[in-house]
Amino acid sequence: MERRNFLKTSLKTLGAGTAGAVAAPFVSTASAQETITWNMVTSWPKNFPALGTGANDLAERIERMSGGRMRVKVHGAGELVPALEVFDAVSAGTAEMGHSASYYWRGKAAAAQFFTAVPFGMTATETNAWLYYGGGQALWDELYAEHNLKPFAVGNTGTQMAGWFKKEIHSLDDMQGLKLRLPGLAGEAMNGIGVTTLTIPGSEIFTSMETGVLDAADWVGPYNDLAFGLHQVADYYYTSAWNEPSAILEGTVNLEAWNALPDDLKAVVTEACRASNLAMLSEFAFRNAEALRTLVDDHGVKLRRFPDDVMAALHESSGQVIQRQVENDEASKRIFEAYRDFQQRVSAFTGIGELDYLKSREALVG
Repeated sequence: MERRNFLKTSLKTLGAGTAGAVAAPFVSTASAQETITWNMVTSWPKNFPALGTGANDLAERIERMSGGRMRVKVHGAGELVPALEVFDAVSAGTAEMGHSASYYWRGKAAAAQFFTAVPFGMTATETNAWLYYGGGQALWDELYAEHNLKPFAVGNTGTQMAGWFKKEIHSLDDMQGLKLRLPGLAGEAMNGIGVTTLTIPGSEIFTSMETGVLDAADWVGPYNDLAFGLHQVADYYYTSAWNEPSAILEGTVNLEAWNALPDDLKAVVTEACRASNLAMLSEFAFRNAEALRTLVDDHGVKLRRFPDDVMAALHESSGQVIQRQVENDEASKRIFEAYRDFQQRVSAFTGIGELDYLKSREALVG
């Protein structure tokens, strides 16, 4: 407690002295004696590819862009707090910063799920447009302020896979009674078609599949799934990325720690988050392609798409899940209406621009 109080006092004093400073380009030249040190807790194993290293990347950018005035120490899941307690730890000030995914906090703020992934929702490009230009960030700020948090997008996996299955799915009947690891709104939609879903940390997926606790599991995509060795516990890898067409990784900052920063360091953190967001998305696009070839060519993984009746049932169930949520939570209603309206506007060009182009490329180039 004494350390935290000292930190808050130091931050406020520092902020009062430098609030009007403007660094160019977001690089501070202040004395090393003014160093601010934050702890970042994460939901990922230490140095785990893309997710864990994405947290490292953010911390390194903050230190470099601040000229060493800010340093962030990254802690893997379980080092300071368990993987699924990042939200509470940062809210309470146990750590100044967190790196996780917002759909883990559905029990604390139901609307938080819209800031990770929405079934049949927007792509990563569309989602970034919503956050940066369509008012999404302001809605996120408003929601998290109630929990003493300031949120940022600090990465995106892009289109995810639908998951690993021990048996092949031929029809909706084959889904009945399966035990599947799948969080968020998509998990609720799966429950609606006869699947039992669980939310467990990524580090527990392999053992849960191996021991029969799970029959199937969603994680991220080829790059991360290969790192966890999920091809060793399931043969069938499903596409049809209805569940997470885009998945934001969130950075959270304790609101008191955020407010204590001078304006130039707030700018450093903001721009570091934006840069890390782009960097992770770009890395996934490259490494997923390489990892998918390894999974299929070297490990004999069988790629499959969900049958049409499964996709139709998931679409219907997703709509029902979201409708129930917006009817019972005012924040969810306000945020989802904004999300849906933006998706309708932006998809008018996405369909003409990207979708038509991809269809043509596939037909002509392969």
